[in-house]
Amino acid sequence: MNAPPIDVADAFGVYVHVPFCAHRCDYCAFATYSDRDHLQDAYVEAVRQEIRWAVDGGLRVATSIFFGGGTPSRLTPEQLLSILREIPRTADCEITVECNPEDASVERLTAYRDGGVTRMSYGVQSTQPAVLADLGRRHGTMAHREVAERTHEVGFASWNMDLIVGSRAESLDDVRATLHDLLSLEHRPPHISCYALTPEPATPLGQDPARHPDEDETADAYDIVGQTLESHGYLWEEISNWAEPGHECRHNHVYWDHGNYQGFGSAAHSHVDGRRFWNVRTPDRYIAMVEGGTSPLGGEEYLDAATQAFERDSLALRTRRGVPREAFDSLDEIAHLVTVRDNRVSLNPAARLVANQVILRLKSTP
Repeated sequence: MNAPPIDVADAFGVYVHVPFCAHRCDYCAFATYSDRDHLQDAYVEAVRQEIRWAVDGGLRVATSIFFGGGTPSRLTPEQLLSILREIPRTADCEITVECNPEDASVERLTAYRDGGVTRMSYGVQSTQPAVLADLGRRHGTMAHREVAERTHEVGFASWNMDLIVGSRAESLDDVRATLHDLLSLEHRPPHISCYALTPEPATPLGQDPARHPDEDETADAYDIVGQTLESHGYLWEEISNWAEPGHECRHNHVYWDHGNYQGFGSAAHSHVDGRRFWNVRTPDRYIAMVEGGTSPLGGEEYLDAATQAFERDSLALRTRRGVPREAFDSLDEIAHLVTVRDNRVSLNPAARLVANQVILRLKSTP
């Protein structure tokens, strides 16, 4: 089982951004690069140095750590683990690494496990070849089976697979087939995420209107995912996440609970006690600043009490626990979108993709 949840007041997350990719997917707008692998050694050392500075400045002990990107598995296991060793953490810290399915060899997973990693995250997106091709994904259609077998063999109890719905190449039968492929595995993923494809302006997908998702079809696909997972024993956690009981991602809850976390690496974001801050975006500039003895801080802002309250409630409303009834003056206009139970308001399944309509009615809206 995964590390049990802890109170938000005691939780502290650390995020490490790895900006390297073998190939940039057509839908990706993250701060990732497919032409900077030559910077890896210098980048790893810069991240380690940034963490050392933070430790000297009183960095809190982490209850969860997440290596994301980009593609953390572009680094060698030893490079990644050398960063992990710099981070002070609790004995039961949850440590997650994102990994491309094609990188998930037994040797790599074993090195992660032996080095202290407790949880894996795989971007499968779909098991259907036409959908994978449309998304620009490179792993094969049987990768999900191989990944599941290896992850179980190595001994990871908690791990997740990510799906994306909304591709113009994807039919509802494709969605059903992908779910069948995952749920019929001998060792199925205990946590499944599903994201709606978003055409970001600067991406190849965003620049081709003919490939933009159809909102109604995407909503239908999302409904199929939710209904299928919940009928197979997964609990809905948050707009895009379902997990078997005991396999929730602790690190996700730091974000959803509007908790404190600190990010390291280029483009990494942090939130600590109402202060939000972020690092410079490109790895080149990040490395140069750290090597020159300068903080790679790119910007910061301080959130007033009203903004913090709004962010806390809007994030909570996206989760199963919802918000107190007192967070709304009136529910009349959104009664068809929410359920009230034990004086808490949560989203109906049909309202999850239109959560903003409910969020706009919160009393704490700035």
